[in-house]
Amino acid sequence: MSNEKSKFELLEQIMASDFMIIDLHLYLNTHPMDREAIAKYNTFVMQSKMLKESYERLYGPIVQNSTSPYPWQWMNEPWPWQYEANPRLDGEDR
Repeated sequence: MSNEKSKFELLEQIMASDFMIIDLHLYLNTHPMDREAIAKYNTFVMQSKMLKESYERLYGPIVQNSTSPYPWQWMNEPWPWQYEANPRLDGEDR
């Protein structure tokens, strides 16, 4: 597996877990007594945190409140609106 491919797979995992956090958060706003949903929410929050820490160790900052080594690291990544920064569907060429 290439380094770029594993990088984008890790980003996809981060996006998927963050989507679940948002979805469960919205659900819990209307179902605050659902213990199972709270447990799933907490699991995804911890998973997202670990995935982001792994990404930052390997590739640099990913969120705004990340620390940056010298020199400033934010300029090293493609911006979200750039083609290479977006995941592709299975079978779609990059």
